[in-house]
Amino acid sequence: MEPLMKLWSFDLVAWRGFLFSALILNFIFACQFFFLQPLVSALDTKPGDAAALFERVTQNVKVKKYSEALNDLNAAIEADPALSEAYWHRASLLRQLCRYEESEKSYKKFLEMKPRDSAAEKELSQLHQAKSAFDSATNLLDTGDIKKALEYIDKVVLVFSPACSKAKLLKVRLLLADRDYSGVISEAGYILKEDEDNLEAFLLRGRAYYYLADHDVALRHYQKGLRSDPEHGELKKTYFGLKNLLKKTKSAEDNVNKGKFRLAVEEYKAALALDPNHSAHNVNLHLGLCKVLVKLGRGKDAISSCSEALELDGELIDALVQRGEAKLLTEDWEGAVADLKEAAEKNPQDRTIREALMRAERSLKLSQRKDWYRILGVSKTASVSEIKKAYKKLALQWHPDKNVDNREAENKFREIAAAYEVLGDEEKRTRYDQGEDIDDMGSGMGGGPFGGGGQQYTFHFEGGFPGGGFGGFHF
Repeated sequence: MEPLMKLWSFDLVAWRGFLFSALILNFIFACQFFFLQPLVSALDTKPGDAAALFERVTQNVKVKKYSEALNDLNAAIEADPALSEAYWHRASLLRQLCRYEESEKSYKKFLEMKPRDSAAEKELSQLHQAKSAFDSATNLLDTGDIKKALEYIDKVVLVFSPACSKAKLLKVRLLLADRDYSGVISEAGYILKEDEDNLEAFLLRGRAYYYLADHDVALRHYQKGLRSDPEHGELKKTYFGLKNLLKKTKSAEDNVNKGKFRLAVEEYKAALALDPNHSAHNVNLHLGLCKVLVKLGRGKDAISSCSEALELDGELIDALVQRGEAKLLTEDWEGAVADLKEAAEKNPQDRTIREALMRAERSLKLSQRKDWYRILGVSKTASVSEIKKAYKKLALQWHPDKNVDNREAENKFREIAAAYEVLGDEEKRTRYDQGEDIDDMGSGMGGGPFGGGGQQYTFHFEGGFPGGGFGGFHF
C-alpha cells in the first residue's frame, strides 16, 4: 500500500509540472500573437499585404491613433527595408506630428529610392515651410508680434502639421498673450479632449479663467494638473499665487467691515502688487481702495485709485461716484460736478447719486460767490463790532475821493460796501452763512463808476471820517 501511495504522489507532481509547462507555452504564444503580429503581417510584403498595411495605417491616422500607425510602419520597414512606400507614409505622418527632423530623414530615404518623385518633393517642401513658420512664430511670441505669429501657426504650421500638439499649445500661448481668453479656453479644451493629462493645457486654460476673474474654475484647473504632477513648478506657482491673492483681498474686505480702514488700505495695496496685469480683479481692488481712502478723508489718493479703476473700466459708475466724492474733499468743485453728473446720466434712477450731485453743485455755486468775510478781512465768527470796524477802515482806505482816477480802488470800494451790506445785517448774514442764494444782495450797482440805474446806496460813518470831512456820502 505504501509504494502505491508514493507512486500516486509522484504522478501528481509530474502532472503539475506538465500543466505548468503548458501554461508557460501558451503565454509565450499569446505574446507572440499580440505583440509581434504587426511585424509578422509586415514580413510578407506582397502588393496585397502592403496595401492592407497602408490602409490600416490610414485608418489609425484618421482616428488619431498615431502611435499604432507609426508602430506598423516601423515594423514594416524593419521587415523589409526596401519597402519605399512605408518610408513615404512614415515621413508624412511624422510631418503631421511636427517631428520634423525624423520626417525629413524618411523623405530623403524615400527620394533615394525614388528620385524626383514630385509628390514627395512637394511634401518635403511643405515640411520646410512648416518648420520655418513654427520657429518664426516662437520668436514672434517673444518679440510681441502676436497677430503675425498666429497667422504663421494657423495658415502654415497647422495646415501642413495638423496633428502637431506643440503648435496647438503655442497657439494657446499666443491667444493668452493677445488676451483672447475665450479663445484660450476653447483651444485648450480641444487639446484636453485629445490628451486629458496635458498639464500645459490645464495651466493655460486655468490662466484664462484667472484673467477673467473666474477664480474658482481657475483653481479647479490648477488642482487637476497638480493631481497628475504635484511638483509641477508653474502649476504650483500659479495655484499658490492665486490663493494668496484671494487671501489678501478677503483680508482687505474684512478690515473694511470691521472699520479698520488703515489696515484695509495696506491689504488692498498688497493685493494690487501681486499681479498688476490682472485687470478684471484689480479694477475692484482699486475701487475698494478708493472707497476706503474717501472714508479716511484722503481725497487726493482716492482720486488716483478711482482713476485707476476707470482706466480699466470706463463704465464703472461706482468709481465715478467715489471719484466725485474724493474731488469734493479736495475742493475740486467743478471736477466733482462733472463726475457725478456723468454718473447720474448713466444711472438716472439712483437717488443717492442725484443727492451727491446736488451737494456738488451747491458747493460749486458757493465757491463761485463772493467771500464777504475775506473781502472785509474778518473771520466767520467775527462780532458785529469787528465787522463794522473792519468796514470803516477799508472804506476809508479805498474811498474814491482818496483814490482819484484809480479804477481798481473804485471796484474795491464797491466790493467792500457790498460785503458790509450783507455781513452788517444780521438776517442777511445768517442766510449767507446757511448757503442761501443771496449773491444779488449788495451787488445792484449798475451804471456809472459807483452805481446808478435808479438805485441809491447810502453809507454812514458815525462821527464822520477822522479829521472831519464827510459825515455821510451818497451814490
